Amino acid sequence: QVQLQESGPGLVKPSQTLSLTCTVSGQSITAPYYGWSWIRQPPGQGLEWMGVIGYDDSTYYSPSLKSRTSISRDTSKNQFSLQLRSVTPDDTGVYYCAAKRWGRSAYEIWGRGTQVTVSS
Repeated sequence: QVQLQESGPGLVKPSQTLSLTCTVSGQSITAPYYGWSWIRQPPGQGLEWMGVIGYDDSTYYSPSLKSRTSISRDTSKNQFSLQLRSVTPDDTGVYYCAAKRWGRSAYEIWGRGTQVTVSS
């Protein structure tokens, strides 16, 4: 059974960098043809896709977040990570890691999510 677990600080100060890690168990992140995504949900709003790193280390980002976002991976630890730079209180929300195979419309695997608050 594939499981995803988010980890990282729950509180980040404005202008700093938010860093989260998703640990994957039960499957290699290099397994074809999976993409490993970060998705967030601000309070009272819908889900927002942030970006994805593919099994082949390719990356794609939301145009609205591209200038501030980086997604990377550590294959030795079977983890992938998110960095969101220059955060503001608008970046507060629940952050999820999720995965699906290329071409699938629905995400197949979700982490539980982690609350991140941006506040001084």
